[in-house]
Amino acid sequence: MARPRSPRYVILWLSLYLALAANWPLWRELVRLGGEPGVYLRTIAVMALLLMTGTVALLSLTAWSRWFKPVWILLVVLAAVVQHYMLAYRMVMDPSMAANAMQTDVNEVRDLLGWRMLVNVLLVSVLPVWWLWRVRIVRLGLWTNAWRNGVLLLACAGVTGTSIMTMNRQLAPLMRNNVHLRYMLNPLATVYSAAFVVARPMFVHTRKLVPMTAGAVLGPSYANQGKPPLYVIVVGETARADHFSLNGYARDTNPELARRDVLSYRKVHSCGTNTLASVPCMFSPLGKEAFESSKDDHENLMDVLQAAGLAVLWVDNQAGCKDVCNRVPNASAIDGLAPAVKAALCEAGECLDDALLFDLDARLAGLSKERRAKGVVLVMHMMGSHGPAYYKRSPPDAKAFVPECKTNALAECGHDQLINGYDNSIRYTDRVLGRTIDWLKTQSKTYDTGMFYVSDHGESLGEYGLFLHGLPYSIAPEEQKHVPLVAWFSEGLRQRARLSASCMKGDLDSAYTHDNLYHTTLAMMDVQTPTFKPALDMFGKCRGPAA
Repeated sequence: MARPRSPRYVILWLSLYLALAANWPLWRELVRLGGEPGVYLRTIAVMALLLMTGTVALLSLTAWSRWFKPVWILLVVLAAVVQHYMLAYRMVMDPSMAANAMQTDVNEVRDLLGWRMLVNVLLVSVLPVWWLWRVRIVRLGLWTNAWRNGVLLLACAGVTGTSIMTMNRQLAPLMRNNVHLRYMLNPLATVYSAAFVVARPMFVHTRKLVPMTAGAVLGPSYANQGKPPLYVIVVGETARADHFSLNGYARDTNPELARRDVLSYRKVHSCGTNTLASVPCMFSPLGKEAFESSKDDHENLMDVLQAAGLAVLWVDNQAGCKDVCNRVPNASAIDGLAPAVKAALCEAGECLDDALLFDLDARLAGLSKERRAKGVVLVMHMMGSHGPAYYKRSPPDAKAFVPECKTNALAECGHDQLINGYDNSIRYTDRVLGRTIDWLKTQSKTYDTGMFYVSDHGESLGEYGLFLHGLPYSIAPEEQKHVPLVAWFSEGLRQRARLSASCMKGDLDSAYTHDNLYHTTLAMMDVQTPTFKPALDMFGKCRGPAA
């Protein structure tokens, strides 16, 4: 029988193994950035040493007894899983990605699983897990373990400090100019990011809800209105502006919208690169910079519209509204669907976006009659093109581009198949938006209607070796930030809002961002509030008495 080993012996060998076997994305990136082999090989050696000493320092907090084996095994499996996703999708594990992962629902998790992931995780984890399971840990007293762990921690600090000082001239500019590298240190970045997300609320002041609805009232257009407005805001998911044929894409991904008199704005950028960041930001009155730096929560567009007296409703076909709809009427798209409709559109609790359009009349009828008489704002949050299982985002009769990638392991598919699956999801989004406009036309006897569609963020489809989304905004490529924005207005709503059709059609190449959504909606609905900024009303330049 093998002789017992001290906990420090175990974590030293485990840290060395993780540094070498669970950091291939980092080594590959350093080779890409490093230039000559003599340069990047030195950098890799130092980074491996830093990774090992950093992991030893982290694990020294657990080097006590055999009862910490489950912690070590969990860390190995976690490192293997994270490496798989870094290799497969070129992601990095920063706090934003960790927060996004923690809010991922069961359906999204299922889409990310697959045999390739299982193989990759087993290749990295089987050997160390087997060893950890079998190794015997020597029993030592509390004080003996404590001082030895302390010495080990100090030794790691000394080696780390010396290495950084020795290589500072090379490491400092490398890490400063390539911030993403620090989030590729596996498993240190994963532990740090997860701990940051979990612990941050404990060390900051309690976030309070700052009211933003004071002074919100309906404007003069409501005094003698013939028909109330019905305005639909469609929040898209993972749609890229450059894959909309309305914006010049070679493939016909927008046949339905092209047949309807829509406005497609070609230079629009998102607030973030993931849903958790973008959706609350786009509905905020603060704008991107102030929203990201704020230490408090603020009431949002939905609260202001409701406070002004309008009927509002959020219908969600995604993993929630990210707290935007907490204080207003809201529903899931799957709620109340007839069994036959649910069987046709939904699988394992996940529905195609046509589910958003079913029973909309009944949903509106359930809102306050008094408020509906003034006006309605309906928000529909789409499943859109959420990856990596793009093939699930369109029904069989909407698959114009074949063959498409039929797996969530994107590396297994050819690039053309990947693009086919993604473009089919965009074409299906086009169909749902076309049907939304058609539904709005059926409401024309009762309402002046309009639709405003904008995606929450874009998507990487292999450009620069990147897939999916969620990179830190400062280093994210254009593909993750450039989003489509499409608007449609009935003649009645256009006249009510005093908009010049020719002016708007001449403005499609102006630059806009998610910051414009809040103020443009208030102007369209003629809601007056101190938080309204006319300069951010994207239709303001086309609004006037003579429109």
